[in-house]
Amino acid sequence: QVQLVESGGGLVQPGGSLRLSCAASGSIFSPNSMGWYRQAPGKQRELVAAVTSYGTTNYADSVKGRFTISRDNTKNTVYLQMNSLKPEDTAVYYCNVVLLLPDAPQDYWGKGTLVTVSS
Repeated sequence: QVQLVESGGGLVQPGGSLRLSCAASGSIFSPNSMGWYRQAPGKQRELVAAVTSYGTTNYADSVKGRFTISRDNTKNTVYLQMNSLKPEDTAVYYCNVVLLLPDAPQDYWGKGTLVTVSS
């Protein structure tokens, strides 16, 4: 089992910045992927960014150039630095960890942290 604890959400003005953190604990095997999804009201959950244990990153087109994902493997923590925030970035952000096991990948989710971008 893997437990995920997110932090860093809140209210920010357009153009501002926030940094989300997600600390993972439990049986975390490599290779794995750690990332962030978001879900806005009335919309489907979507990938924001992810980084594998190899260091490969993937970003949604809507956040490229504004958001940066990083991870600290010594702390099993993934970060999402969000700059130049827009009202359309408002959503609940969920941490996700996927253990890339060859037979059956295991998928874990955090409870979510709310990010509100508003003046």
